[in-house]
Amino acid sequence: MKAVVATAYRPVDQLTVREMPIPRPGPGQLQVRVKAASINPADVLLPRGDFRAMVELDFPHIPGNDFAGQITEVGLGTNGYAVGDEVFGVALPRVMRSMASPTRPSLGTGSLAEYVVVEADTPLVAHRPAGLTAVDAAALATTGFTAVAVAAVADLRPGQTALVVGASGGAGTAVVPLLAAAGAHVVATTTSAEAELLLKLGAAETVDYRAVDTVEEVLRRHPAGVDLVVNAVPSLESLAGLASTLIPGGLLISITGPVPDPAALGRADVRTRFVLDMEGVHGGMAKVAELAAAGRLPATISRRYPLDQAVQALADFAGTHKTGKLVVVMD
Repeated sequence: MKAVVATAYRPVDQLTVREMPIPRPGPGQLQVRVKAASINPADVLLPRGDFRAMVELDFPHIPGNDFAGQITEVGLGTNGYAVGDEVFGVALPRVMRSMASPTRPSLGTGSLAEYVVVEADTPLVAHRPAGLTAVDAAALATTGFTAVAVAAVADLRPGQTALVVGASGGAGTAVVPLLAAAGAHVVATTTSAEAELLLKLGAAETVDYRAVDTVEEVLRRHPAGVDLVVNAVPSLESLAGLASTLIPGGLLISITGPVPDPAALGRADVRTRFVLDMEGVHGGMAKVAELAAAGRLPATISRRYPLDQAVQALADFAGTHKTGKLVVVMD
């Protein structure tokens, strides 16, 4: 099979697409013919060596954890799936076992390949409904279950105000419509070029973070503060400023973690949460499938690449501003 392969730690633009053995499923596992896979930060950071202090890669390494495809082989003792079923989900590289669920880990052999082997008994893999394309499903894997968890933890009431920071990225474009559907007044940080997209996704207003100071502008428009801040930008330095936009008792959710203690933010009167629902407590991939099939969780894709150009997709992800998701299409 063809796959994106790292043979040593190096920048992702130095990876190659080459032939690799097709992985075979063991007990409780599924072999999936990948139709589409989307790019996530770990696909860049792991091959580059950014996580070496925490985990050493086994080479050759195939990146990729978000996938959609068709089951081609079922391992012994596997229930609920059959050859020919269309599935999608998240399967972390096996070296990241410590980040997976301790009871039902969702691990895989790397989805930037024509075939991937994943675990069957996990909340982060589900059947793909007929109304959801493989490309959209791959784009909604990590972003979708993250957005579902954020919306559940936020538990907003109609009329409350939510600030989404990093709203034009993969997770942000999934979070905004779910918060809007809950009746929230969503303030989305984005660029002027992406403002129309965020308004279509359900934002009530946008803030161009390149033109104004986000915190000052939000407080100018909402001097009493906002009820919720969702941070999808990997910068701990900005959290204190974001916390200052909250009302007393407000909630700051970060999906990039870790979130400091409220007192460290200078706001002992607010709450903080780090959301990473690897256990699927809030519905996992089955909930993503339900919402996406109903049209309540749209996929935002800015660019598609064939597998032969997957290295370019990784380089683009590493080096450019991204709107929504970048997806590698196998077929």
